[in-house]
Amino acid sequence: MQRFVWGVPVYRQRFSLLASRPATERFYRLIRLAMARAEHLREPFAGPLECDETTFGGARKGKRGWGAAGKVIVFGIVKRNGVVKASPIPAHDRASVMQVIQAHSREGSLYYTDEWQAYATLRLRGDHVIIRKEKGRPVGRDHINGIEGFWSYAKNWLYPYRGVPQKYFHLYLGEICYRFNHRSEDLKPLLIGLLKAVRAEEADLNLVQIP
Repeated sequence: MQRFVWGVPVYRQRFSLLASRPATERFYRLIRLAMARAEHLREPFAGPLECDETTFGGARKGKRGWGAAGKVIVFGIVKRNGVVKASPIPAHDRASVMQVIQAHSREGSLYYTDEWQAYATLRLRGDHVIIRKEKGRPVGRDHINGIEGFWSYAKNWLYPYRGVPQKYFHLYLGEICYRFNHRSEDLKPLLIGLLKAVRAEEADLNLVQIP
């Protein structure tokens, strides 16, 4: 548990594992499941919210951008000066993004987004501020630095793992959201409490995955 809290990947423990590598990997996945489950059950956000999307996955030959092979598209919402929600989405389109926004934010919120046209219907849910950029910098005082900072945090956290199995990516993403949302707290007692709260019949690794 302590090694997980410190963020030590299993492969880096190969000479000092306390159990077999498969058993240790299963234990890590169970902890990630508990963390992802807790984030999945988090109440929808309200108030000033920053929305953005990005891709995760290493560089590969071939097509680049949103349709690149082996990439996972992720949509995120950050509550200003607060917590984050992030979810894998099946496609980079308006329907996928709006499905997450409707599920994880309340009507009447203030949404900050970039200029992508998929966000145009947000004005029907609440106030909508569009952030325009010149040479990569926001024009004016409005920004989405919070969600962009989370993307940097998430990708830096995943870097030491040397690649993540795509079928478990949603668990790693849930772990990162939980760590970010509890970044000022001692994780070990929190994780022990989460594990005690997960019943055996709920220990389904696909429980929190978005189709």
